[in-house]
Amino acid sequence: MVERTTTWTFEALWDVYSQPLLELLYQAQQVHRRFHDPRDIQRCTLLSIKTGGCPEDCAYCAQSARYDTGVKPTPLLEVEEVVQKAREAKARGATRFCMGAAWREVREGPQFERVLEMVRRVAALGMEVCVTLGMLTEDQARRLKEAGLTAYNHNLDTSREFYSRIITTRTYDDRIRTLKAVARAGIAICSGGIIGMGETEEDRVRMLAELAKLEMPPESIPINCLIPIPGTPLEHAPPVEPLQLVRLIATARIAFPTARVRLSAGRTRMSKELQVLCFVAGANSIFYGEKLLTAPNPAATEDMQLLRELGATISAPSCEHGSDRCCP
Repeated sequence: MVERTTTWTFEALWDVYSQPLLELLYQAQQVHRRFHDPRDIQRCTLLSIKTGGCPEDCAYCAQSARYDTGVKPTPLLEVEEVVQKAREAKARGATRFCMGAAWREVREGPQFERVLEMVRRVAALGMEVCVTLGMLTEDQARRLKEAGLTAYNHNLDTSREFYSRIITTRTYDDRIRTLKAVARAGIAICSGGIIGMGETEEDRVRMLAELAKLEMPPESIPINCLIPIPGTPLEHAPPVEPLQLVRLIATARIAFPTARVRLSAGRTRMSKELQVLCFVAGANSIFYGEKLLTAPNPAATEDMQLLRELGATISAPSCEHGSDRCCP
């Protein structure tokens, strides 16, 4: 269970975020070292198990059927193929395996049953298991929990105020309802956002304030930098100002002290020095592997070199049942 140490309002979070950068980093380091081993940087692998053809209009997404992005829709993968990918990821040192399907929502039937079997089989490898499948009901969340799911990813993406400028095919409250269903099922919440979509710094902090309102705080907070995809409405978005990313990570670390803060999409556009500063600010997880769903990611050899230079250790799955089952 993720520890809640205080209740954070937007105003309180903004005061943290906007203080002098050196002071912010010092505070974030203190919190990080109190709750985490600073050398523990978890490696996660993300696999698209069903790609493209999504009916949503998310302005950043290569998988939306509404945009001509060159992504070819593919059907749901077979269980054995996914399990083999998970084995390969584990052999490379990943301890968390994340599976994403380009669905608006989970629908009952053979495809959901196949996803449940994927979860069972990957959990049996002793890995943490996370899925992102769109909206789901409380009963579907319960069944995922019974299958051995560790965490469910469902990003808020941005602030409530900015959200409608990015997505119109589902509401902010739809996303909150899914997170509540996940929490009621006893599954850990993985939820964060994307920066660089034209939002303000205040919008980014408001997103953290929304996460802080949840009854069960996220155990994982992915911070993604937009990767502009040709064919999407955001294809010409300018890069994020680097120190704004560092500020957001440090603020997330202070507000959610026990959570994994995941330095996620966009690392191919970051210098090694910026990534190091993000780890100093409190990030303690990366996606490991050369592809994030449909977007590029640094080569595994590059990441291994970076982790060696940081003196990082490899985190192991937190499982009380031994190697044959991983639990939240």
